[in-house]
Formats: sequence, structure tokens, C-alpha cells
Amino acid sequence: MTEKMQWIREPENYKVEGNRIEIVTQPHTDLWQRTYYHFRNDNAPVFQFETEEKFFSFVVKTDFKESHHRFDQCGIVMYLDSENWLKGSVEYENESFQHLGSVVTNHGYSDWATTAIPAEVKAMWYRFSRREDDYCIECSQDGVNFSQMRICHMWEGAGKIRFGVYACSPEDSSFKAIFTDMKMMECQWLAHDGQQPD
Repeated sequence: MTEKMQWIREPENYKVEGNRIEIVTQPHTDLWQRTYYHFRNDNAPVFQFETEEKFFSFVVKTDFKESHHRFDQCGIVMYLDSENWLKGSVEYENESFQHLGSVVTNHGYSDWATTAIPAEVKAMWYRFSRREDDYCIECSQDGVNFSQMRICHMWEGAGKIRFGVYACSPEDSSFKAIFTDMKMMECQWLAHDGQQPD
């Protein structure tokens, strides 16, 4: 699968072998736009597929056992441009806990939704699903049972998109992130069958 992927900001140190990707992060790399902190960081390496397919799911396993410094992170991403993207990851916090979370950036403003999980968790699967210009990110610790992290609308996400993986270290840190078990499949995010629109 990796032969179809392209880099945005190719990292200095990485390895791609078959469907296994290793990225060694550089210090002070991140994806964030404006909200709360007011700063803009747009220098994390991103490795992505491109598609116009409107309905699909993509699964990848992340291994971050070497993360050790606040905000070290790796995960799933849909990077359209510097002001429109989403990501899901585990961000290291300390030896007690870390943050499982997602960021959605529309028209240059990021949000951040998190939940605390034990620091012992060192691997996570993500499932990224598309239904036209709406998106769902799910996570799993076993690659079988997935839980919803985020449903969102992307204002610039109706046409051709790019999606894949990323890794970064926003502070003065570096670690090796490993991505494996990548799969493309029919959309696992089923159409809503509840209340009908007014």
C-alpha cells in the first residue's frame, strides 16, 4: 500500500518497508492552528494516500512505545492544506497518563478533544471513515473492537482528499513511531438509521 503514498514534509529519518512505516520525529514539529494558544504550527511530516472515493474506511496500527516527552504523538491524519485537516492520536503527558484525542481544523482554527488513558498503553489502532464530506475517527486497543472518538464535518472535505499517518514532537523531543496493519475497506461507518430529518 505504501507505494501509493506521498510525503508532505518528508522527515529526515524514516523507513518504509512493505506496509510498515517508521518515522523518527524531529523536535518542535506539530500541527495546530490559532485556537487558544494563538500560535500556528504546520511542520509535522505527513504520509498520505489521495482519493476521490466518497465512502470508505482506513485502518492503521500505531506503536509509540518510545514516546517519552510531553505531547509526543503519532496517529491518523487527513491533511488537506495548512488550514483544513484532522488528526487522531495518543499524546504522551507523563508517567501516569496520556491523552487519547483528536483535533479538527476547519478554515484555520483547531479544536482539541481528549480523554485521559493510562500511560501503559503503547499501541493503538485507528479507523478513519468517510461518508462524503463527513468523517468519523475510531480507536481500538485490539484492532477488532472500535470505539468512536469523533464525528465531524470538513468544510473543504467534499472532493478529492488526502489521508494517512503522521508523527511529531511539539517540544524538545524525538521518538520513533511505527505504523503497521494498514487496510482499506468498505465504509464501516454505517448510514444513520434513526430519526429522520425534519
